[in-house]
Amino acid sequence: MENGKSSKKITKIVDDTMSSQTADTGGTWTPTEESKSKATTFRVIAVVGWIVAIGCQIFAYFKLQEIPVNMVWMIGLIVVALIFAILGNILWKKANRLDPASEKNKFKFFVQNQLGMIISVLAFLPMVVLIFTNKNLSGKQKGILGSIAIAALAAAGLTGTDFNPPSAEQYSEQTKQVELLNDGVNQVYWTPSGKSYHLYQDCSYINGKRTNEIFQGTVAKARELKKITDLCDRCQNKAKKAKALDLSTE
Repeated sequence: MENGKSSKKITKIVDDTMSSQTADTGGTWTPTEESKSKATTFRVIAVVGWIVAIGCQIFAYFKLQEIPVNMVWMIGLIVVALIFAILGNILWKKANRLDPASEKNKFKFFVQNQLGMIISVLAFLPMVVLIFTNKNLSGKQKGILGSIAIAALAAAGLTGTDFNPPSAEQYSEQTKQVELLNDGVNQVYWTPSGKSYHLYQDCSYINGKRTNEIFQGTVAKARELKKITDLCDRCQNKAKKAKALDLSTE
């Protein structure tokens, strides 16, 4: 299938296989070794971040036992815990896009994709309860610390929740769809602000005035880097028509 040329700058995102192979694994998508290695690194850092966040909350628990309670220390510990929790959540979700779980085991799939949310609740919810039940705090102090802790719980929980979790099955299906329409080639195009990936670099949707650069790579790279999961309808229809035309002229 011959694609038209775009006037925009094309930046190729290198993938050591140009496909995280479907053909060599019986049609099932698997991550590259590079992606697995990066995912492992991100997960280790994420776990360290979560441990620091929980450690801050444990330290804050002991600071709550002091009379009077040092408000500066408490606020600082909650903020530091939040920073490390969010860092862990972001890296964990990035790791899941590099090396997604399988949907075959529903429990494992849920835990792996929502682990950031689970850790966030375990880290911040006990602190919220301890603040409001602490006898060493005045009503005003409980209001201030409680509000900050609740806001931290909400922020950490939201960043830890994956509302569109990736799966190996999704990657397989999306890669097969592109390869079927693109003469067996796992190659798509997308923009920094786009929400769909495209089969054609000259597609009008990615050649507007809003962007000067188009990225080229695999389906997995589009999802890994930009969380893009949808194929452009215009490109899909164009490819289907081209396929039908090819068949009719054979």
